[in-house]
Order: sequence, then C-alpha cells, then structure tokens
Amino acid sequence: MIKVEGLTKRYASHVAVKNISFEVGKGEIVGFLGKNGAGKTTTMRVLTCFLPPTSGKASVAGFDVLEQSLDVRKNIGYLPETPPLYPEMEVDSYLTFVANLKGIPSPDVSKRVNEVIERTSLGEVRGKIIGKLSKGYRQRVGIAQAIIHNPPVLILDEPTSGLDPEQQREARQLINSLSGDHTIILSTHILSEVEQSCSKVIIINSGEIVAVDSVANLHHRRRGGEMVAIQVKGADALEVRQRLETVSGVAKVTSADAPDGSVGFEVEALDQYSVRPELARAIVQSGWDLTELHSVGQSLEEIFLDLTRSEKDKAVAAKGDAE
Repeated sequence: MIKVEGLTKRYASHVAVKNISFEVGKGEIVGFLGKNGAGKTTTMRVLTCFLPPTSGKASVAGFDVLEQSLDVRKNIGYLPETPPLYPEMEVDSYLTFVANLKGIPSPDVSKRVNEVIERTSLGEVRGKIIGKLSKGYRQRVGIAQAIIHNPPVLILDEPTSGLDPEQQREARQLINSLSGDHTIILSTHILSEVEQSCSKVIIINSGEIVAVDSVANLHHRRRGGEMVAIQVKGADALEVRQRLETVSGVAKVTSADAPDGSVGFEVEALDQYSVRPELARAIVQSGWDLTELHSVGQSLEEIFLDLTRSEKDKAVAAKGDAE
C-alpha cells in the first residue's frame, strides 16, 4: 500500500532523509518512531505530497507521489500534529465543508458526515462550536476530517499529543478500530501507544532507517546473548546462583525480584547459546522447585534509545561498560 525506495530529501546543504526504503502492507498499523529532527515529519510530508523528494521514489496506493500527486492525495487521510480545524465553525458544518472540499458527491455528503460522526463518537457535540470543545474532542474531529472521504491510507502525526490518559485511551481505541479498513502510519513519541496499537515499527535516526520489524521481534532483540528470567522456590539464593553460574553458556547471573518464599534471577547467556533447557535441568536435578522460566526481551524504550543513540553516546557507553 505504501512503498518507499531510496528516498532522499535535502534542504540546501542539510540532508533530512538519506536513502530510506520501507514498505507498509494493506491494513497494517505501523509505528513511525524517531527523535525530534530524525526525519519523521519530512518523510510524512513527502508521502502526503506536501514536499517533493530530492531523489528516490515513493508511492501510495500504487500512485507515485511526484508524478501522480493528485491521485495520492485522494487516497490519503492526513492528521497533522495540530489538526486543521476552524474553531469558529460547528462540528457538523465543518465536516460538511471538508466533505465538499474532498470531492464527495453532494447527494452523499450528509450520509458520509453522519457515518464519520458515529465512527468517531462525536454525536453529542456535532452541533457545538469546535473552539469550545475539549482537546480530546478536537482530536476526534481531526480524525473525522481525515477519514471522511474513506481513504485507504491514513497518516497520523502525534494523534494523542496533549491528551490526558483517558483521552489517549479513547483515541487509541478509535485508531485500532480503523485498522483493516485503512492502512495507518502512526508517528508518535509515546512508546506504549506503539506497543498497544501497532503491528510493525519503523525507527528512523538522523535521516536513516535503523530498524523495520514487528513489535514482538523488536522486544527480543538484544545487544548480547539470550536473557532468561528464573524463579525458584525452596532454595537458598546463594546456592541457586552458584549452580546457575556453572551451566555451560551462562555469561552472567544477577538477582531479580521474586514473590515471598522464592528467589529470582536474570541469567545472560553467551552469544549463540540457548541455555533455557540446561538451566531448567540444573534446577530440577538440584531438587528445587522451578516456578518460572522465560526469555526476557528488551523493552521498546531500551531498543529505541539504543538504536537512536549518537556515535558519541555509544562511545561513552562502551567506555563505561569496559570500566
């Protein structure tokens, strides 16, 4: 549904996006992550035809952003970080105006406005002035204007920015309800939002793509070997630790929280070692009760910070680990 190949965008001597490539399939919700200035907004502006690429190609719904920009715009619903609303208009009148602007046939406008008002739960405020609505309702109006022409692709830039936790939850539920019917690119700084809503993550840093993967796969990425969490009952913590350290392939054993009556550990394996079977065998053969054993992945926050860390920061971190 979205295909980007070797896309580059320069502003004079500054290269905002450097030869990036990725694809988004039909019906996917994809999280687009990056620090401020990483190139997220530039990429979205190219995809929505606000900016032409310097080089490379990008297509949306099969249409080229440079050669078929009008067709691309017809197939995209865009919600910028600040929704394009007219605060002096009523919700109903504004959505009618947008429907006409986006070329919906006049006989169908009223029906389509009613449909998006129901879809975005705006019924109780449809006759109210937009400027007097809460931030959460204004965001819903922004989403309603993005989907009113029923585009196959939605590009949402920070759709829950500035919302309170309850409003964020409601906005997430609304976005999730749109998946399947729409392919969605969701740019956000809220990592928990990506975990709850997105099937795939694209991480951009300094204008370059540094990761494209599913949320589940990213969680199991580690800088070193496998990490395993263990809880054991009916044993002395020191004895268990010493036994685990003797297992082949184990690099490091550290204490971890565990329920009363149990002891817990995190075990880091050497690269290329899968130590879970041997760890389980060691516990059982020692006569202790193994109550929990599972792999531990990095959190999305840890992965994001690791992948977007500057070379200077990486050098400092490596020096600290060596010491």
